[in-house]
This record gives sequence, C-alpha cells and structure tokens, in this order.
Amino acid sequence: MSFARGSVGRRTMLRGATGLGALLVVSACGTERGAPVRLAAGESGGFFWEFAGLLAAAADRSGAPPIRPLRSNGSAENLDALSAGSAELALSLRDAAVERADPQLTALGCVYENYFQVAVRADSGIATVADLRGRVVSVGAPGSGAAELSQRVLVAAGLGPERDIRPVSQTMREARAALAAGEVDAVMWAGGLPTPAFADPQVPIALLDLGGIVPALRQRHGLAYEPVRIPADIYGRHPAVTTVGVANLLLARRDVPDATAAAVVDLLLDQSAQLVPAQAIGSQFLDAQSLIVTGPIPLHPGAADEYRRRHG
Repeated sequence: MSFARGSVGRRTMLRGATGLGALLVVSACGTERGAPVRLAAGESGGFFWEFAGLLAAAADRSGAPPIRPLRSNGSAENLDALSAGSAELALSLRDAAVERADPQLTALGCVYENYFQVAVRADSGIATVADLRGRVVSVGAPGSGAAELSQRVLVAAGLGPERDIRPVSQTMREARAALAAGEVDAVMWAGGLPTPAFADPQVPIALLDLGGIVPALRQRHGLAYEPVRIPADIYGRHPAVTTVGVANLLLARRDVPDATAAAVVDLLLDQSAQLVPAQAIGSQFLDAQSLIVTGPIPLHPGAADEYRRRHG
C-alpha cells in the first residue's frame, strides 16, 4: 500500500496544510482531543482526498476526535489499510467494499455518488467503449476502485481487458497528461463532477456514454451500479451523457469506539453543508435518510445508535 511504508507523520497531512507547521497542528489536536483517527482517503485531485480534508476540518471546528487523512490510490488500498489496522476509517466505492468479506468492515454512512467516467480526445473518432478495441487505455491507479470497475465496464461492453485493449495503470493526474500528449487514447476514472484532475483539460475532450452498459453491470454484479447523468460542458464543451454511478461509503473498523463513530455521524449530520466538495455537484447523500443506506455493509454499532438517537 502506498501509505504502509514509513511513519504516518511523514506520509500524511491534512488537506490545505503544509510542512512542519501542519504536523505540529495535528500533534496539538491529538494531545487535546485524543489520538488522531486515521482516514484512508485517496489521491490528490480526487474526490476522496477532497472530502477527507473537509471532514478533518469539520472535526477540528467541532472539537470531535481529530481526523488525519492518509493518501492512497483509492478503494482497494483503503480497504487493505482498514483490514490491517493501519487506518481506523476509510473511503471506498460500495462495490469494492461489498466484494470484501471482512468481519471488521462497518459503515458510518453512504456519503456521495461517484461517477465512473471515460474521457477521450474530442477529435479521436472514438464514440463508444467498443471503439476502444486495440487502443491504449488508462484504466486507473493500482489499488483503486476505478481499476476494478474499469475491468467490469470493458467486459460488459464485450471487450477483454487484457486481450482487446492495451491497458496502462496511472493516477488521474498522470492520465490527464498522457491523454493530452497522445500517449493514451482514453482515460477511465471514478470521481465527482468535475473531478479536479480533469477540470481544466489540456485538450478538448469528450465523455463516452455508458448508459447501455449499466444493465449488463447490474445483471452480473448486482444493484450497486445505477445510471446517472453527467451534464453537458462539465469539462469544456461536450454533450451530456449517461454513465455508471456507484455510491461512496465512509467505513470504519468494528473496533473503533462507539463514541468516535457517533462523533463522526454528528459531523455528517450537523456540518453537511461544509462537507460538499466542489466536485460533488448533485451527488451528495448527506441527510439521515440517505446516509443509512449502506447496502449489505452493516452500520457500526455506535453509528447506528447515534442515528436512532438523532432521528428515531
């Protein structure tokens, strides 16, 4: 895992903080409010990292236990960190979490919709996923939920992920640069709208419509996937498309104290307006009715008790 080597203090930082001063702030918070709660988040420029920073800031404002975001490549690494005990909290796509049969895995809430996106250069002549046959495709960073979903989308479109395309594994920022340079023909990722790494594309891009693939995904893998609309002109000039939506879960180890889980639930309910990343247009689930819809992942006992206390 990208955050398994070295000390947490050297490998992580709160969003918006830099250098030694940031580490001193984190240390001070931990002294006053207990040990920091480590949140396995994501990569810079992605939805998970932005949300994790907002949640950490909300914890600081409220006096809740301090939250320390950890950088990672995404869902799979985050789930590994949770299982290994190198993080107490984690963000994950719901499909990746459901695949993980781990008795330590519980949920604090279903927080956002994530949009699976496939971008090509506007002048590429690529109009469908099937047109990616024989092309170089960036399929997500190793250890990301997007990498797994990329495989499923390709299969649903009738393509062999290793046989019919030339896959490369890249972070979102690497993929953005590679698409502009013509080194890859398409980029697949999961994120909000707009995803910061692609918000100002270096070349005109188009998004592929995946509406026809959603039924096959649901048939093969269950109801974690749903059709969602991406409005026109999110990334420059392009038409609206339908794509694959999958919810984001905020997860916790079962051995996280009930009081800590309850404090995080209070942040989700009481500071929801401050927990909306710029890339969360129309995709937030930060209300009590939606937060508890975590599918087969059970709520943490402390979280369940707090939702009942707050809303019956």
